Amino acid sequence: MPVTHKKITPVPTPAMAGCEDGDVLKIEHLDFTYPDGHVALWDVSLDLCQGEKVALVGPNGAGKSTLMLHLNGIFRGDGIVRVGDLPLDKANLPLIRSMVGLVFQNPDDQLFSPTVFEDVAFGPLHMGLPEDEVRTRVDEALAQVHMSNFRERLSHHLSMGEKKRIAIATVLSMRPQILVLDEPSAGLDPRARRALINLLREMPITMLVSTHDMAMVRELFPRMVVMDEGRIVADGSTAELLEDEALLEAHGLERP
Repeated sequence: MPVTHKKITPVPTPAMAGCEDGDVLKIEHLDFTYPDGHVALWDVSLDLCQGEKVALVGPNGAGKSTLMLHLNGIFRGDGIVRVGDLPLDKANLPLIRSMVGLVFQNPDDQLFSPTVFEDVAFGPLHMGLPEDEVRTRVDEALAQVHMSNFRERLSHHLSMGEKKRIAIATVLSMRPQILVLDEPSAGLDPRARRALINLLREMPITMLVSTHDMAMVRELFPRMVVMDEGRIVADGSTAELLEDEALLEAHGLERP
């Protein structure tokens, strides 16, 4: 049975007050049940504004990954998902998948070409873009993640931190409106983790980031959304929510 913890909004965030230029992402009353009968999402509603950086937190099995896989149509539940002005439906799916850049926890799930250049060029090439435009996008994406000198390197020879940056570049080359990351700091040593946090901080793109790294959440994300047992149980100011010890304890979280 889904949890019934009261949804709280301690401090209004820009998304809660309404976006001046419209929502980049809007989810309304989204439900999803796996074929085995497990209810993974229940009445999930969420809005993101342009440029907003939002952390998605909760215990394992809360539904975070399932929700993220709905944002570019890998899963299709009951409810409404809109990216910009486009409803997520069969007709809009190819365009929405270029607008929502999904970065998996394990970069080896995303890097499968012999070289960094080929990995980053894969998306633009399959959009049918001309060669000059593909090269421009690859150069642009690698520059954004500070990996311009790695274009001819073998992807499988890179460190974990380097692979994660290249995985981000593979979606940036599509010029998405939203960057969705699953556990970006997992498996990184302290230096690589710090470099990644600094990178995400400087990027102006809208972000939704699922993570257990609560220290990173406190440092990087002004807004925090808490999920548990398939529903959103809290959505508000990170600083305020991290002071609510009862909320954190009830949903398997620790104050950093």
